[in-house]
Amino acid sequence: MMIMKQLPITTYGMEILRKKTIPVKDVDMNIIETVGNMFYTMEKADGVGLAAPQVDIDKAIAVIDVSHYDEYAHIKPFVIINPVIEESHGLWHAEEGCLSIPGIKLNIPRAEKIYVTYYDLDMNEVNLEADKLLGRVLQHEIDHLNGKLFTDLIDEDEKKRIKRDLRDIKKGLIETGYKLLINEEKIR
Repeated sequence: MMIMKQLPITTYGMEILRKKTIPVKDVDMNIIETVGNMFYTMEKADGVGLAAPQVDIDKAIAVIDVSHYDEYAHIKPFVIINPVIEESHGLWHAEEGCLSIPGIKLNIPRAEKIYVTYYDLDMNEVNLEADKLLGRVLQHEIDHLNGKLFTDLIDEDEKKRIKRDLRDIKKGLIETGYKLLINEEKIR
């Protein structure tokens, strides 16, 4: 039996959040342990998605859990490996937050419906059509795997409005109910 560890979550300003991740070639025990720790960390932080760069791991892996929403209660938590958005349709604005950018909620434009191809933990290819919240979470996490943050999707006025908050996050002047990794070294 594996003992799950809560991993510190990387914060805005850290280089790993801006890098395109490395594709996973095969799933070994390290990947399985990482995925277990990512699910545990996401649960402890009350998240619906968590990408590997958010726990300082440079791999194309993310975990998703939208099961606590009634509409998605039938969808078990799942992992996506090497995901690619094949198609997207429509536009939908909704509020988003990010565990790596705590305390900031922004109205973000995203595709209304997406078609994603990814691999599961057995390296089976999966094709998924997703819309609404699930589609939004997938887009957010896939952006993380490509070095993009949701703050990249807002206009200049909004960026000016949150500039001080982002600076405080970079300096570690924030409180959360979960562990943070700030400036590559400081865990709080």
